[in-house]
Amino acid sequence: MSSLSLSPTQNVRVLVVGLGTMGTSHARAYRSVEGFELVGLCTSRAADRDDLEAEFPTLPRFESFDEALTRLRPDAVAICTYTEHHAAMALQAFAAGAHVFCEKPLADTLDVARQVVSAARAARKALLIGYILRVHPAWSRFVEIGRTLGKPLVMRMNLNQQSAGSFWEVHKKLMRSTSPIVDCGVHYVDIMCQVTRARPVAVHAVGARLTSEIAPAMYNYGHLHIMFDDGSVGWYEVGWGPMMSETAHFVKDMIGPNGSVSIVAKESADAGAHSAEHDTHTRTNALRIHHAARDAEDRFAQPDELISTADDPDHQELCEREQRLFLSAVRGEIDLSEHHEDAINSLRIVFAADESVRTGEVIRL
Repeated sequence: MSSLSLSPTQNVRVLVVGLGTMGTSHARAYRSVEGFELVGLCTSRAADRDDLEAEFPTLPRFESFDEALTRLRPDAVAICTYTEHHAAMALQAFAAGAHVFCEKPLADTLDVARQVVSAARAARKALLIGYILRVHPAWSRFVEIGRTLGKPLVMRMNLNQQSAGSFWEVHKKLMRSTSPIVDCGVHYVDIMCQVTRARPVAVHAVGARLTSEIAPAMYNYGHLHIMFDDGSVGWYEVGWGPMMSETAHFVKDMIGPNGSVSIVAKESADAGAHSAEHDTHTRTNALRIHHAARDAEDRFAQPDELISTADDPDHQELCEREQRLFLSAVRGEIDLSEHHEDAINSLRIVFAADESVRTGEVIRL
């Protein structure tokens, strides 16, 4: 629930904090979506960002979040910084009377994430967390079809990213505080929870440090297994870095007693897909549905179906969909209670996976 002093016809004035790939995309979305007014940008080395000067020439830029909040007094803040800053900035924004859009993960510990959710509720402000796959039509259809496959389900997902140059620099900065299994895993664990609608009961994970360019206690490859109380199981694999293979870097499918459904994505760099690029993470080509039913001669009763998703939105359009959802939340048109519960649940699972990597133990939830 949110409390908004603006009338429904007034624009929501937004400050964007963190202007990397996601922050810039969200800034563009606020500029494009009717109902928002982009009023400022806050990022490190703001004065040196010629790209921001070229694209947003009239907007004030700040290096200090405190100064930006004080001078602009925004109605909403979009937090697109590195994970270790999310919670503190969200709490500060609520204290300043602003609604918050926060990129995932919400916080770098589960307890702090819960504090942020509680603060949003106490302040009666909207808090939307950037689970971008939830506004993706093909992924929504993927979840719907998965629920028709029967129980238990087997869910197989990965997103490996062969990164170099600026992509690898971003990954290394992320890994100063957040492992890949946490940063990316929240998306796909959330999908598994949506499909099964079951309670996660145990997590086991392994990890490997494949480079000396990250801290000795960090790992840039991880693989988790999750078990649910309905008998369903799933795995998620993620790796970042210049050593990662592009082969089978994108696997997304679900298998049940009634058959299976798979997301068919751009399959190779030769076809134009590069695993470190954001559009590759969200772009799909088709959904392939396999039916397990057989006829009297023990042959498959019907052929596989291929549902084209070629007209699905690109990454920028998905960011705009997220911000339209945020606008509805700010205006009090939707209840985000279940969204918050799901976000905490997915975080609980990936933090358990991270604990399993570091301890070698199965974590009971």
